[in-house]
Amino acid sequence: MVTFRDATRADVPAIVALLADDPLGQNREGGDLAPYLAAFDTIAALPLHQIIVGEIAGRIVATCQLTILHGLSRQGMTRALLEAVRTAPDLRSQGIGAALMAEVETRARAAGAQILQLTTDKTRLRAHAFYDRLGYAPTHLGYKKTL
Repeated sequence: MVTFRDATRADVPAIVALLADDPLGQNREGGDLAPYLAAFDTIAALPLHQIIVGEIAGRIVATCQLTILHGLSRQGMTRALLEAVRTAPDLRSQGIGAALMAEVETRARAAGAQILQLTTDKTRLRAHAFYDRLGYAPTHLGYKKTL
C-alpha cells in the first residue's frame, strides 16, 4: 500500500533517481546532487509549493511537485500546477500513479484550487493515455523557451 507525504531533504536522491529513470530524464538529469538540494531548499521555503512522495515499505516509488498559483484571470481563480510526475518504472500500471493523482487533487482542492493543470512531453504517449483515463483534457497547446 502506497502512502503519500511531503518530501524531505533526505528524499532528494530517491526523487532524482525517479526523474532520471526514463528516456527523457536520463539525458537531462545529472549525478551531482548539489543543485537538486539547493532547489529543494528553495521549494521547501515557499508555502505554495509542495514536493510529494509516495512510499511503499520505506522505498520512494512516486513523486511530483504541486504549486498553487493565484491569478486574476477567470475571476481570480486559484490554479494548481503539477510538475515532474513520476512512478517507479517497475511499479507502473499498479494504481500508484492514479493514487498519486488523487492525492494531488485532494491537496489542490484543500488549497482552494479550482483547476489542476499540467504539461507532458509530446513523446510520452502512455502518460497521455493515463491522464485521459483520469479525466484530464488536452485543452491547450504549451510552449516553452529555454532562457
